[in-house]
Amino acid sequence: MSASIKFYSVGDDYGQFSNFAPFPIFLNKKKWPTSEHFFQAQKFSNPKDQEEIRKANKPHIAARLGRDRKRKLRKDWEAVKVSVMRQALEAKFTQHDDLKHLLLSTGELYLIEHTPNDDYWGDGGDGSGKNMLGRLLMEVREKLKSEKDTTTKA
Repeated sequence: MSASIKFYSVGDDYGQFSNFAPFPIFLNKKKWPTSEHFFQAQKFSNPKDQEEIRKANKPHIAARLGRDRKRKLRKDWEAVKVSVMRQALEAKFTQHDDLKHLLLSTGELYLIEHTPNDDYWGDGGDGSGKNMLGRLLMEVREKLKSEKDTTTKA
């Protein structure tokens, strides 16, 4: 595998890549405290559930509320969760110039959410996970690069 950057905790190097990092995003005509708040809220079609998650004081509370299966999960959640995460990440990295520059500064390095707690969004701690968050960040990075190339050539 090529050179990589591993991230997870907000306080670590590249912790800004975490969905728990305190960078508000504007989507669907609302301000969301973090990309985690937005992502978790989108699991539900009930506006009351979405609003409760949006107003959660901390991202870990939003995450816990999003995992609450007493709430009715959207029927299409499994089909749309990756595009919802992509939407959140695109908002986060286009609405904060410092984050955009940080992401672009990673060049071609492979980005890995390194955690034993998640083998879908992360690497499962041992590299066996799907690392979907890292993959989406690299996808967003490529999109930002191509947009930057277009504007510098114009």
